[in-house]
Amino acid sequence: MMPAKVTVPEIIKMKQRGEKITALTAYDYSFGRILDAAGVDILLVGDSLGSVIQGQKSTLPVTLEEMIYHTKAVVRGAERALTVADMPFLSYQVSVEQAKQNAGRFLQEAGAEAVKIEGGVAMLETIKAIVQIGIPVMGHVGLTPQSIHRFGGYKVQGKDKKQRDAVLADALSVEEAGAFSIVLEGIPADLGQEVTRRLTIPTIGIGAGLHCDGQVLVVHDMLGLFDMYTPKFVKKYADLKGIMSEAVKTFIAEVREGKFPDEQHSFH
Repeated sequence: MMPAKVTVPEIIKMKQRGEKITALTAYDYSFGRILDAAGVDILLVGDSLGSVIQGQKSTLPVTLEEMIYHTKAVVRGAERALTVADMPFLSYQVSVEQAKQNAGRFLQEAGAEAVKIEGGVAMLETIKAIVQIGIPVMGHVGLTPQSIHRFGGYKVQGKDKKQRDAVLADALSVEEAGAFSIVLEGIPADLGQEVTRRLTIPTIGIGAGLHCDGQVLVVHDMLGLFDMYTPKFVKKYADLKGIMSEAVKTFIAEVREGKFPDEQHSFH
């Protein structure tokens, strides 16, 4: 029997019940289907595809059209998980009206069930406007990759009191705006715990400590497929790069030695 579909209200109830939420990124049909069948709660179509799929140095070059394309593919493979799409750089910052229209495209064209927006206090009115037209929003505060140049790189946020207060204010603003959950990235574990305690909506950590209501990782990182750089918070659960490399080498050897295709893999 197929497990019950994960919905926005169910994610909120998981926090209330004290159940940990699991999330992983996905960028295509095959990965979406595998992760969904394995039981992950949330599939995040992340603009991290800029790095792990496109080979970009940051998420900034990723376009709205590219995100919609990848979200469509993931949605086709998802039956149970809640599919959330990242709104890429400049798709929501220019104006509230443009943000509402672009968020709507993710639901109407791509089949996503929610969108994710980076930023706190500055994005309060934008998040509120999107939520008011019936589109669920996941927030994202702390280390927000689209602000990499302002931060001067991928640096942990919230280390001193001023930064801590700013992260907390951002998180509270996201909740006030009506978001159903929030990603906390690259902050000290004790700050992650404090934000989680202060908010009624679920917190999903990525480099934010054990006490968040859930955890998310970039799937290519946790499977060992992407190794250009490895953040401290990444745990590699497999070495698929090694497995793939060995399989390819075996294929090359068998072709050159005349062992493939054999009788079993030929038509007669």
